[in-house]
Amino acid sequence: MSGLDPAIHAVTRLELCGLLAPVDDAEFSFLRERLGVSDSVLSKHAKALEEIDYLRIDKVTRNARQRTLLSLTPSGRHAFREHVAELRRLASIADASHEVHD
Repeated sequence: MSGLDPAIHAVTRLELCGLLAPVDDAEFSFLRERLGVSDSVLSKHAKALEEIDYLRIDKVTRNARQRTLLSLTPSGRHAFREHVAELRRLASIADASHEVHD
């Protein structure tokens, strides 16, 4: 059975988790720009991760402006680490196979 998490595996979700993994939280607008997606695309993926408790979405006021902050939950961080570990395992198999055929 694969250790890949289908909830994370979609490219935008994988990149989103990768951006959030090293930080406590990040603003929606920053993530949207870094991912190069529209508000609606990011909202859709963020909501999907929030529904399975991988992501937390908080509305805060900073400098008199409403901000939306996204952060990985502990279970989201764990799932992302496990997903990356499986990708590394698969990559090492591919590398080893490539070396055998060279």
